[in-house]
Amino acid sequence: MPHLLLIDDDLRLANMLGDYLRAQGFELSHAAEGATGLVNAQALKPDLLILDLMMPGMDGLEVCRRLRALPEPVCHTPVLMLTAKGDPLERVVGLELGADDYMAKPFEPRELLARIKAMLRRQAMPRGEEASAAASTQLVFGSLEIDRDARVVKVKGEAAELTSYQFDLLVALAERAGRVLTREQIMEAVRGRELEAFDRSIDVHMGRIRAAIEADVKEPKRILTVRGVGYVFAKQQD
Repeated sequence: MPHLLLIDDDLRLANMLGDYLRAQGFELSHAAEGATGLVNAQALKPDLLILDLMMPGMDGLEVCRRLRALPEPVCHTPVLMLTAKGDPLERVVGLELGADDYMAKPFEPRELLARIKAMLRRQAMPRGEEASAAASTQLVFGSLEIDRDARVVKVKGEAAELTSYQFDLLVALAERAGRVLTREQIMEAVRGRELEAFDRSIDVHMGRIRAAIEADVKEPKRILTVRGVGYVFAKQQD
């Protein structure tokens, strides 16, 4: 039974989601404030964290920032951020701080359930016996090493910090090195949600991945932008 942790000061919403998600086979814990939520995250080690952006005291952005600074494995917990306004800037900031996905309130519980299931599928390893048998564990491009089973990325022997979703995006690109992929193709490759119109979240994630693996993010050599199309992962790298 996957264990979810909800950090949200809206008690009515927490009760409603608790009843709904438990009926769908999930275990749900709830914290009404950010500081308590961080303590619970360390104690419970949930499979996924649902985090409200707007909370009194410590808001969702600060909770997300502190969560990513915690020791393993808690720092790698997938985060689905909830935002009341749906402000694109707030979404971008949340993604930059390490959130894996976001939803704007109000939302349909069924959509939330679909997002949760997709995030947990991405997090689960191995992804499938057929995929595991067909692919080697290691992807190596020059000084860049990607270990799919251990879910570790190293550059010149040093670990690169990526969220679970960003790791999956990097693997999707690396497995298709040399091919130009649209944003929609990249998202489909990791079995994530479909892109909304003008959704630029994929670009935010790519920026974070570049910051982790590129020597110079202003002149990337590993993940190249194809203007008007998408991205291509370079086959030949140093």
